[in-house]
Amino acid sequence: MNENKCRCVFALNGVTGMLIATVLLLSILGVLTYLGISAQQSVMQKPYTLNTAGVMMESSIDQAKQAKKIKE
Repeated sequence: MNENKCRCVFALNGVTGMLIATVLLLSILGVLTYLGISAQQSVMQKPYTLNTAGVMMESSIDQAKQAKKIKE
């Protein structure tokens, strides 16, 4: 008969390994969720601004000329 020679008390297989992996994955999920929420809150406090004075209007004729230059 085959004897079980691996009788390690602190082996990471079976239920203990599953519990350690589960706790590790849940802690990683918790840290990433916290970092994501804090990043969203920091971006929410500083909204983007648009300087409308610097925006130039272009006609469709100008856009067609630019497209023609790019194709050539």
